[in-house]
Amino acid sequence: MDMNKLMKKAQKMQAKMSEMQEELENKTYEATAGGGAVKALVNGKKEVLDLQIDEDVVDPEDVEMLEDLILAAVNEAMREATEEINDKMGQMTGGMNMPGMF
Repeated sequence: MDMNKLMKKAQKMQAKMSEMQEELENKTYEATAGGGAVKALVNGKKEVLDLQIDEDVVDPEDVEMLEDLILAAVNEAMREATEEINDKMGQMTGGMNMPGMF
C-alpha cells in the first residue's frame, strides 16, 4: 500500500470533514412547544440564538408551565441539531467510531 496515497486520502477526508463541520455549525434549527407558543432557535454549535414566547402563555400564576415549554422547545431544537450532525458526520466517516470528535 502506498503511504503517500493513504496520506493524501486522509488529508482530503479531513478537509471535507472540516468543511462539513463548519457548514453544520452555521446551520440553524428551530423547534416549537405548546402549539407554537414557544419557539427556540439554535445553531449547530448548540448555542441558543433566539427564544420567542407568545405573550398569551405568560401567566404569573403558572410559571412552571412556561418553564416546561421553554425547556421542551430548546431541547427539541438541540436534539435536531445533534441528530443531523451525527448523521452527516457518520456518512462522512463511513460509520467509523470516532467518539468525541464532533
